[in-house]
Amino acid sequence: MGRMKQFANRWKKLHPEIPIEFYDERFTSVLAHRTMIDAGLKKKVRQDKALVDTISATIILQDYMKKVL
Repeated sequence: MGRMKQFANRWKKLHPEIPIEFYDERFTSVLAHRTMIDAGLKKKVRQDKALVDTISATIILQDYMKKVL
């Protein structure tokens, strides 16, 4: 069992009132890079891992909000 599943199982036992949502985030970096290109960002800026991670997190949050609202 992976570390994430172990954490989720412990979390469910400690906080059964708080649901856990799993999200396959492997493709979000590709989407983030595509967004950066579409926005016209230069190659140097697109290589900023922190920015890619921020945009990826935004994509994940937007997708989650679409599902719950």
